[in-house]
Amino acid sequence: MPELQIDSIHKDQLTLAGVSKQFEQELRCSHAGETGAVWIYRGILATRPTGELLTFAREHLAAERQHLRFFEELQCCYRPSFMLPLWRIAGFLTGFLPAISGRQAVFATIEAVETFVDQHYQEQIQTLATHVLRDSEKAILAGFEQCRLDEVHHRDEARQRRSNELSTPLRLWATLVGAGSRAAVRIARLL
Repeated sequence: MPELQIDSIHKDQLTLAGVSKQFEQELRCSHAGETGAVWIYRGILATRPTGELLTFAREHLAAERQHLRFFEELQCCYRPSFMLPLWRIAGFLTGFLPAISGRQAVFATIEAVETFVDQHYQEQIQTLATHVLRDSEKAILAGFEQCRLDEVHHRDEARQRRSNELSTPLRLWATLVGAGSRAAVRIARLL
């Protein structure tokens, strides 16, 4: 996976000029989301998985940490969410609870989360790209797209690893995870 970062020229431009209010809100909610994602995998790893699930969680945690570092680099442009402690707890539980239920629950959860995240990043990119953008803002959108592509890979890998049929409780859990993710985005944009 290529290193995800903003070069020093663009970072200097962002520090001096900042970003629009909408960019600021989207950076805040993406930072909050990537914080939650890191904690999802920490929750999975807290259950001491083995084999395939251990490898899956470690690899995806590394990618999510890289995404989080990217957004932390951009904190010159936005205020982080006041709700970060809640996003950490919610992320941990979103990983931990399915992991104690078994690997199929983990893969169904990751598929549900990443399905939402793919759609969310697409909407952010489309919305923000309609503005007149400076080169530094274009660099941010390129980072959003790289994160989105990584999340699509995570979704597809989880889908491939889970069994074809989801039980009714897992379908309900996946629906709850998607709804929770949507609510978290709305809150993180503001708080």
